[in-house]
Amino acid sequence: MVLKTTKFIWMDGKFVKWKDAKVHVLTHALHYGTAVFEGIHSYKTGKGTAIFRLDEHIDRLFHSANALSMHLRFTKNQLKNSIKKLIKKNKIGDGYIRPLAYYGYGDVGVFPRNVHVNTAIITVPWEHYYSKDLRVMTSKYERHSEKSTVFGAKISGNYANSVLAMHEARKKGYDEALMLDNEGYVAEGPAENIFLVKNGDLITPDSRSSLHGITRNSIMAISKDMGIDAYEKKVSLNEVKNADELFYCGTATEIAPVVSIDNKKIGNGKAGRITLMIRDKFYSIVRGKESKYKKWLAYAN
Repeated sequence: MVLKTTKFIWMDGKFVKWKDAKVHVLTHALHYGTAVFEGIHSYKTGKGTAIFRLDEHIDRLFHSANALSMHLRFTKNQLKNSIKKLIKKNKIGDGYIRPLAYYGYGDVGVFPRNVHVNTAIITVPWEHYYSKDLRVMTSKYERHSEKSTVFGAKISGNYANSVLAMHEARKKGYDEALMLDNEGYVAEGPAENIFLVKNGDLITPDSRSSLHGITRNSIMAISKDMGIDAYEKKVSLNEVKNADELFYCGTATEIAPVVSIDNKKIGNGKAGRITLMIRDKFYSIVRGKESKYKKWLAYAN
């Protein structure tokens, strides 16, 4: 997917032109992965641009910052209002929003002593991340354990692990990777949570090596409201390969059907009925067509 630029990026309280949004080569986060971020989706609706679950995303940004002992100079409400203003200035409808906090220019040592924390927000137009059903392979790279990082935090450095798995999968001709945890159970994709359907039930791994994402949380709630028995448990690779249906989910991914794992066909090799029902319901919600879920939408206008 080709990145579409916009006019402005928000940096430390100011709206700067896209081409002027620069950082120093000695930025600490560039060397050591000491940044935290969020991916947030906005959607066109009949009432204007709606931001999906903005409160939950900003809460998690602060959780992630705390994990790296970062002190953000902006409050949660200031960041939320800045996101809304940036969406309006860039005239974003369907879009992707990236708040980013990072240790900036300062000491070259690993420990960020007296290193300033910077904050930025990027908004770009966004279409579907995946345009086809996915063929996935199991990666040789394990997902981080709870002993090696902070559970629930979106720390930039952790995603080098994801990049390794993505390169591995794509070099072998697959669309995406599947990652296990250090106990050998299924964790997630490199940047997506995973759901399987078996005998009408919806199941997702409870592995603490996975990020229990906001889209994942939303799908659990939506599915239960639809009368689907949805729950978490330890999931083996064999269970995933023998699922009736399978899909990835995430802010950028939304809901993407998976039709094979390690060349083993899932179900009939096509997107499943329950997967498509949940996806249709999800799109109806984010487009503002479901009053029951209106609390999940924050309007930029």
